[in-house]
Amino acid sequence: MTLEDLLPAGVSIENLLVAMSGISVLISVLAIWFSLLHRDVSSKRAKTIADQRRSLRASIMTPTRREVRLPSLTMMHKVVDKLKLLRSAQAKKVGLKLMQAGWRSNDAVVRFFFFKLALPFAFGGVSTFMLYGLEAYSLGPAGRVTAALGAVIFGAYLPDIIVRNAAEKRRTAIRKSLPDALDLMVICSEAGLALDATLARVAREMEKTAPELADEFNLTALELGFLPDRRVALQNLALRTDITVLRGMVGTLLQAERYGTPLAHALRVLSAESREERAMRAEEKAARLPALLTVPMIVFILPPLFIVLIGPAALRTMDSFGKM
Repeated sequence: MTLEDLLPAGVSIENLLVAMSGISVLISVLAIWFSLLHRDVSSKRAKTIADQRRSLRASIMTPTRREVRLPSLTMMHKVVDKLKLLRSAQAKKVGLKLMQAGWRSNDAVVRFFFFKLALPFAFGGVSTFMLYGLEAYSLGPAGRVTAALGAVIFGAYLPDIIVRNAAEKRRTAIRKSLPDALDLMVICSEAGLALDATLARVAREMEKTAPELADEFNLTALELGFLPDRRVALQNLALRTDITVLRGMVGTLLQAERYGTPLAHALRVLSAESREERAMRAEEKAARLPALLTVPMIVFILPPLFIVLIGPAALRTMDSFGKM
């Protein structure tokens, strides 16, 4: 079986090379364009924090009149509202997952449910049209059914995969920048700042280097100023991030709030522990590196090495046997 047999009917290798070259040029142009494009993320983040401040003030000042309303009657909202997915038992879990990924609006939950419903039909329809309508690939009946079902399953799990990857990337970024943030919190607490002022100042200082952690600290500082129970604000921080070090920091802050213990010493201990954890993670990755390099070494390095070393001797042996 050659490469031409795997291509759809009417598509040659030359057409495939031209298409791949065009896609490569387009990706290169877009990469250069986005690298030169200046993005002011601070203004967008300030607008988001202001919106969250207004929503928190509205939820506290008028708790009995506040209702869950959809921002606009778009097609996504109509479909999700008609199926009553926002009132299901999974809506709260989905909202928590989206918060951990950095998407906190009600629109994010609506979009998730809509794409969760629409993508299986879209992927299944496209794959069915390609396999049965255009007959792009010469597969048997069982192969076509398997490919169509695989496309439907992939479309059903694609939103979960995207949200899970985004949450993991966000947790990794927060975990890397947390020791520096704890050091700044120690300095602010020793200077006599309150907890909400400390979080707001650390978020302002780390807005450029660690936007994810600055966003979480800003939101926690807002909740500490607006929510009647400060414990709820700190517990929300641990719930949104789902990081062990931050859960320990929240427990320490709750203890300091309850018993009046000195905060700077506890934060200094947490900072040392987080730095040790980061060093241990780096050592763990370094220890895994030889095992990860074994397979590429066997597949890509040893065969050319054997060809270079044994090839000339094998050729000379073949020549000598041919002369005999």
